[in-house]
Amino acid sequence: MDVRRATERYRGGDPEAGIESLHAFSFGPHYDPGNLRFGALIACNEERLAPGAGFDEHPHSRTEIVTWVVEGELTHRDSTGHETVVRAGDVQHLSSAAGVRHVERNDGPDPVTFVQMWLAPLEPGGDPSYEIVHGIADSTPYAVPEAGAMLHVRRLRAGERTAVPDGACAYVHVVRGEVSLDGEELGPGDAARITDAKDLEAVGVTGAELLLWEMAG
Repeated sequence: MDVRRATERYRGGDPEAGIESLHAFSFGPHYDPGNLRFGALIACNEERLAPGAGFDEHPHSRTEIVTWVVEGELTHRDSTGHETVVRAGDVQHLSSAAGVRHVERNDGPDPVTFVQMWLAPLEPGGDPSYEIVHGIADSTPYAVPEAGAMLHVRRLRAGERTAVPDGACAYVHVVRGEVSLDGEELGPGDAARITDAKDLEAVGVTGAELLLWEMAG
């Protein structure tokens, strides 16, 4: 298990434009050849947008983009005609496939905080697609078959336990609160990269919210 602390994240974004970004992997101008990906995961970005701030239209291809809003409301528009507002508890998945353009903005009166995760697809090409699941429940994993991955959302009370999915690669990201994982205490923004995960449990030290990726490798 490789624990990466929130304080180790690369700070990016454009604070003067109201964009604060923290990157867990090599990203944009920050190139770290030893930290390019884990399993299918190639980015796990914590983003904070001030009211009126956002990312203007930009292209993506060959990437599965999954977004989890922590607080606030995120407006999404893309070149395939989708326009939605993503709120806390929603899972948004944009499969960019052979190519798509999109806009992400905070059109609301309050700051928006979200975690955006990029996964590499198993095969290139195809047609872009979009899906949003409103208010996903803890007991409902979200599959990203294009990347051979499954997202599990866990909301724990203090003292409550949850299993980390067994598998070749598991990635645990703490959204909020504190958890204990195999003897390590993890706080907000901390993550654990686990290879050959088996019989592991996360325990809520406080109330906590986790994003767990189960990946084939």
